[in-house]
Amino acid sequence: MSILRTPHSALESVTVVGPGRLGRSIARALRAAGVVVHGPVGRGEEIPDAPVVLLCVPDGEIAAAAHAATAAGRMIGHTSGAVPIHDVDFGLHPLQTFTGDDDPTVFRGVACAVAGRSDEALETATGIALLLGARAFPLDEAHRAAYHAAASVAANFLVTIADAAERIAETAGIPAKEARLLLAPLVRRTVENWASGGPATALTGPIARGDEETVERQRAAISAGRPELVPLFDELCEATRALARRKEHAT
Repeated sequence: MSILRTPHSALESVTVVGPGRLGRSIARALRAAGVVVHGPVGRGEEIPDAPVVLLCVPDGEIAAAAHAATAAGRMIGHTSGAVPIHDVDFGLHPLQTFTGDDDPTVFRGVACAVAGRSDEALETATGIALLLGARAFPLDEAHRAAYHAAASVAANFLVTIADAAERIAETAGIPAKEARLLLAPLVRRTVENWASGGPATALTGPIARGDEETVERQRAAISAGRPELVPLFDELCEATRALARRKEHAT
């Protein structure tokens, strides 16, 4: 991944459209960086004029929001990871999850995919990323869907799996809140091991050891307590077996 660098002091004001999690967080961070920020503007509200209008709206609303913002900004960008930049001048997608109440430093060191329909548009997207303290990298439009799918698997599906673990723990008599406290250090360490050494280093457990008897006991327990999770468990087991085989072939 190549990191883009460009002068970014010229951005003086920006209008943020969309008061959701990202809109609130990015507006706060840009203000902390010294940028005059209008908004975040909600649906149906007038969009204040600014050299740059940044759309932080749901994917399905980007085209309409871009049309509404045409008269308000010279340069319009969106923050979607999946939607092409046909309706805007640039794309800016922080590879991070947000709550809306994040500290302005939340963007620091975060990878940020940027794209532009012109050199000036790409420079604008890159400049905003650098103002936020993020690491800008170019995203080819042809690969946008695959990039966003990778992000969804890494973040959204991880939460789905953690929720399944929490629900299974409840069948063992561990309340959900306590289950999160018990499992969170394991999840964090696993992610850290994956980040530093890749899946071959991070993979542990009965499937990695070839202990199918233990896997069957786990499956029986899930079938008894959370039968609706058995198909998910089976699919994850098969995928993990394939990973374990790849790990063996690599050694």
